[in-house]
Amino acid sequence: MNKIRMIALAACMAATLDASAQEQEIRLFSHRGGRMEHDENTLSAFQASYDAGYRGFETDIRMTRDGALVITHDSSLERTTDGTGTVEEKTEAEIRRLHTKQGNKVLFLDELLEFLEGKEGLYVEFEMKTHPAALYPEERLARYCDELYRMVKAAEPADAQFVFTSSDYRALRYMQMNHPDAELMLITGKPCCDETIDFSKAVGIKRLSCTMDGTSRKAVKKAHKEGLTVILWPGQSVEDFMLGAYLGCDLMCTDVPIRVKNWLAENAPYIKVKY
Repeated sequence: MNKIRMIALAACMAATLDASAQEQEIRLFSHRGGRMEHDENTLSAFQASYDAGYRGFETDIRMTRDGALVITHDSSLERTTDGTGTVEEKTEAEIRRLHTKQGNKVLFLDELLEFLEGKEGLYVEFEMKTHPAALYPEERLARYCDELYRMVKAAEPADAQFVFTSSDYRALRYMQMNHPDAELMLITGKPCCDETIDFSKAVGIKRLSCTMDGTSRKAVKKAHKEGLTVILWPGQSVEDFMLGAYLGCDLMCTDVPIRVKNWLAENAPYIKVKY
């Protein structure tokens, strides 16, 4: 990272942000526990982010053949573990015998919820990984959503905000129909724009997660006027965070939570961030 360039960006941002943006607090949360700094979606990753001061997290959930919920992003086991095949074709016992490439245990939802128990001020996004769709036909999708909802809501502290998120509208729609009190977020690979704002409004989901690429401050302001909460991604660098803050987002994920937090403390303390 070019420190001089980043300080210049911070100074430019301070000079150009309007008063409302200056007053806005951004919720910054650790994506998969900080996947570019730690072993993603493992207990050690979430612990490291927590120890650094984060109370906001994002994670991914898939379901084994026999119905256990696993904390993992990919359907395939090859990228992150010492296993082969797909999560959905394995039993809980088979997955529990696996380790990540860095030697950590593969984490299950019950273990993550146990880690979160008793912690105050939590914001957690539980991404419903129900694709490829062929792996989650209608009956299996229903079983997945029901069990995820049951476990998460049973463990949700009174002061926490637990959100069910997905880019698969089938899962979101099932939650809307069968668990109307679930707080939902729509993830899209498109920018915040007229199209994504209109779709989010049409399906009745008030939290919209978009890519920063192509998003404008004008579009974010429009989304706010329409009553939407805007989450932006990716968050792979300090520069990404600064851009998201300039665009006026409400929340942002980061793959480098410790790096961003340390940099902001030293160079941009005027930005109001809730970790």
